[in-house]
Amino acid sequence: MQTSQTKFIALFLSASLLSGSVMSQKFFKKTPKATHWVDSVYNSLTPDQRLAQLMVLRESGLENGQPEIYGEKVMDLIKRYNIGGICLFQGSPKDQAQVLAGLQNAAQTPLMVCIDGETGLGMRMDGVDKFPDQLTMGAIRNGKDLIYKIGAAMARQCIRMGIQVNYAPVVDINNNPANPVIGYRSFGQDKNVVADYGVAIMKGMQNEGIMACAKHFPGHGDVSVDSHLDLPVIEKSLAELEKLELVPFKKVFKAGIGSVMIAHLSIPKIEPTPHLASSLSHKFVTDLLRKKIGFTGLSFTDALGMKGVAKYFPQGEVCVMSLKAGNDMLCLPEDVGLGIEKINAAIQKGELSWTELEPRVKKVLYAKYHLGLSSADSKNIASQNLTQDLNKEVASLSSVVAKRALTAVRLENNRFIPLSPNKKTAYLQVGGKPEDILAKSLEDNAGTRNYYFGYSDDLSEANEILSQIKTGKFDRIVVSIEGFSKRPANNFQISTAALKLIRDIEDYNHSATLMVMGNPYALKNFTGYKNLLVSYEDGSVFQQAVSDFLLGKTGAQGKLPVTVTEKLPFGTGLVIKR
Repeated sequence: MQTSQTKFIALFLSASLLSGSVMSQKFFKKTPKATHWVDSVYNSLTPDQRLAQLMVLRESGLENGQPEIYGEKVMDLIKRYNIGGICLFQGSPKDQAQVLAGLQNAAQTPLMVCIDGETGLGMRMDGVDKFPDQLTMGAIRNGKDLIYKIGAAMARQCIRMGIQVNYAPVVDINNNPANPVIGYRSFGQDKNVVADYGVAIMKGMQNEGIMACAKHFPGHGDVSVDSHLDLPVIEKSLAELEKLELVPFKKVFKAGIGSVMIAHLSIPKIEPTPHLASSLSHKFVTDLLRKKIGFTGLSFTDALGMKGVAKYFPQGEVCVMSLKAGNDMLCLPEDVGLGIEKINAAIQKGELSWTELEPRVKKVLYAKYHLGLSSADSKNIASQNLTQDLNKEVASLSSVVAKRALTAVRLENNRFIPLSPNKKTAYLQVGGKPEDILAKSLEDNAGTRNYYFGYSDDLSEANEILSQIKTGKFDRIVVSIEGFSKRPANNFQISTAALKLIRDIEDYNHSATLMVMGNPYALKNFTGYKNLLVSYEDGSVFQQAVSDFLLGKTGAQGKLPVTVTEKLPFGTGLVIKR
């Protein structure tokens, strides 16, 4: 039996092994200059301002479907409380730059500027193209070098925009096809792929000086409820989590990631208190994350306005509970003043103490120093050519991803004969924008007769297209399905008429080729096709990649990053060389 002393030693050694990374520690290194700046700033703050340093506010969002920057509201809170950080969401780069410069200039203590940019700034900002989804990257074989480059390019976007922290990567393992909120945001279902690619993209960001953030600890992949709407429940023990969900987190922690985001999850076998989310639980944040695993970087809560916590606890109380659990930064509290009031009350009651809060405030300040925020120059964002600069690397890197991720799930005789004007070919596009890049390319280069069917079209229109294709006496038929939802609800929003038309085509011509240009889980609807490919997305570079394959210019080398059905398991994918 272990004594309490030997248990302590074992925990100490485990923590030391995992917290010794140079990459993580560079954000919190207590150099003489850093310590002088941190102490001088800390000593200049009132108690309320010190508490406010632990808060990250929403700077923008969508109102009635349109981007809105909350400049005046955030400015008021900065002046009143000296808030620690802000998180950028919707808005144009130019507008964001103008507002951000004003906020930084008004801040007594420089703001830590964050963004939830899993696919780069294009995930949030108007006019900026996004990088491919993580699930798309998960389809690439031996892709660590490429994914590192994407992480580095994302970091350069952040630097250009005056952002210091990117809430990425997602290192959740998507092992539940019905997951309504992770899915395409994950690198897939294999713990090693998720871990390796998570480390690669993180190193790309952090080697450029941007702090990455692993999310959503301890693993949001095996849920069927969206924590934005309610509290998901995971019926797993710690031993089960350690075999799967925690593997990528431990690997990115060991590799030196600077921060982690704590999920709103109920895991009763670890935290039996009803409705107490992992983000509010001492057992998860302190006992598991800090003590057992040994993570020493910043911990952000997931957004505190999400129903996974807000449904069960009042807002001000949620701030107190988050800090009692052991978190460093409170993400998107809905009422800053109330939160500070409740935290002060908890300090008066002895539920919290400055002995534990002071190191957290100083940890935030050390991070700000090492992220360059002690320098006035870091506040200046030149608006000239801003959008062009943010887009500079997106298309070229995304194009490489599109080609390397393209997956030949199944082909007759394990080969594909390129389309040619010498063969009469019908091309049916289902969903997406009519006459898109793919349709025009096939018509121009292979002489295809093109047909289009939208999701709002009905069965009579589907039957008319099918009749025309049958009477056209085509040598070959190619079908693509595009523009469907990335989320699995209501079968990806694919209409019944569209499904029937695609299946009717296969019933008519068993050698037809189907290209699924979106979430690979949608393949489950089309397992009858003998020629079946998936491109994972349908943006312009993906359409070009599909066109190049169909015309024989390039091959296919991707693999399924998830199991779709028993006959389409993880790793499925032919290597077709050109």
